[in-house]
Amino acid sequence: MKKILLAVVLGVTASAVAQDAAQPAQGQSTAPAQGQAQGPVIKDPAEYNAYVAAVQQKDPNAKISGLEAFLTQYPNSVMKNQALELLMGAYQQSNNAKKTMETATKLVAADPCNMRALALLAFYNRAMAQNGDPNALQLLADGKKYGQQGMACWPKVTDPEITKMKDQMTTIFQSAIGIADCQSKDYPGCIQALQQPVAANPQDFSLIYPLALAYWPDPKTPTTPENSMNAIWYAARASAVAPAQAQPQIEKYARSLYVRYHGGDDGWPDVLAKAKAGTAPPPDLSTIIKPAPTPAEQAHNMIAQTAPDKMDFAQWEFILSNGSQEDQDMVWNAIKGKPVQMNGTIISTEPDQFMIAGSSDDIDSKKADITLKFEDKVPAKLIPKDGASFDFQGEPASYTPNPFMMVMEKGQLLRAKPAATTPAHKPPVHRKPAGQ
Repeated sequence: MKKILLAVVLGVTASAVAQDAAQPAQGQSTAPAQGQAQGPVIKDPAEYNAYVAAVQQKDPNAKISGLEAFLTQYPNSVMKNQALELLMGAYQQSNNAKKTMETATKLVAADPCNMRALALLAFYNRAMAQNGDPNALQLLADGKKYGQQGMACWPKVTDPEITKMKDQMTTIFQSAIGIADCQSKDYPGCIQALQQPVAANPQDFSLIYPLALAYWPDPKTPTTPENSMNAIWYAARASAVAPAQAQPQIEKYARSLYVRYHGGDDGWPDVLAKAKAGTAPPPDLSTIIKPAPTPAEQAHNMIAQTAPDKMDFAQWEFILSNGSQEDQDMVWNAIKGKPVQMNGTIISTEPDQFMIAGSSDDIDSKKADITLKFEDKVPAKLIPKDGASFDFQGEPASYTPNPFMMVMEKGQLLRAKPAATTPAHKPPVHRKPAGQ
C-alpha cells in the first residue's frame, strides 16, 4: 500500500511540472495550440519567476522553501493549487507526514476534488489510527470523510493521469471507509467497503483481519451461513499474512470459528491450507467449508455407526426426538417391548408410577424423560426419595418425541446394579446458527 501511495502522490510527472512552470508571463504569447486547453497563466513577471524558481529546485528541501515562500508572498496566485500539490509531494518525498497532511488539507480546502490530496489524507489518517495513535477515533472519522469525498469526486475527474490511478486511489478511499466502519461497528458497511481493497491487496493483514471480524463480530452469536464461511476464510487467510508473533493466535481464532460452524475440526487442515495458499476465496466456499450436520443427519449417523440395541438411553432419546420417521422406526422397533435395565434419578413418585430422568442432561435439569409404570403398587418402604439414584428395569411401550417422554411398563426395582447402569449421556448436538 505504501508503494501504491508513493506512486499516487509522486504522480505529478516531470512533464506536468514543466508545463506548469512554463506558463507564459505577462507580455508573452498566450495563444494555445489548436485543440489544446489553456491552463492558468501567471501575468506578473515577478510572481512567474518566483514560481519557476521554486518548482525547478532539484533538492526537496530547497523546493519546499521556495514553494512555501511563493505561497506566502502570493496567497491568491492562479498557481496556488499547483504550488500546494507540488509542496505536498515534496513533503511526502522528504517523509514529513505532518507537513504532508497539513498541506493536503489546505489543498483540499482550495480544491475539494484534488484526488492526490484526498488519497493522501485518507491513507495517512487510517494508517496512523491502525498504528495505535491515541487519537485513533478522530483519525478514522477523518479518513472516512476524505475517502467518501474522493469516491464522490470520480464523476468529475477528467485528468487522464488521475484516471490511470483510479483503481489504486479507490483502494485507498475504500480502505479508509471500511476500517472506520469496522471501528464504529457498522459491519455491513465495513464488509462492502473492504471487499475491493482486500481483493487488490491479498497480503495486507491490516485489511484482511478486520474484514474477517466484520463477517462474524461475535462468535458467540450465530450469523448467516455465508457470513460464517467468509469469516472463517478471511480469518484463516489473515493467519497466513499476520506478523509472525500473531499468527498462532489468529490461526487458533480461525479454527474456533470453523469448529463452531462445522461442529468439529475434521477438515480444518485442508481449509487452512487452501486459505494460506489462495489469495482469494473460491467462488463457492461451501465446497470446502461444510456446515454442521443437522440433528436429523446426526441421528442417521448414529444408526449407521451403532446398532439400536447397543445404544444407550440418551442415543435413543436423541434419535427418537430428532431422526427421520424411518430412523425413529428402526430404533423403536428394535427396543419396543424388550426388557431394559438402566440407572436413573427419581424426579417424583407414586405407588404405581415413577417419573425418572434417564439422560445426564435431564438429570442435571431435574427433568423426567421416563415414566416407569409398575403392575403392582410399590411398598412405601421401597420407594426411593426424590433425587435418589437407583437401578430399575422396564419395557419400552410408547414415546412422545417432543418434549421427549418414554413410557416403560412392567417396571421392576433392581437391588444389584445392572451391567449397563450409567446415566446415559446425551450425544453432542451440533447446533446450527440461526438462519442456517
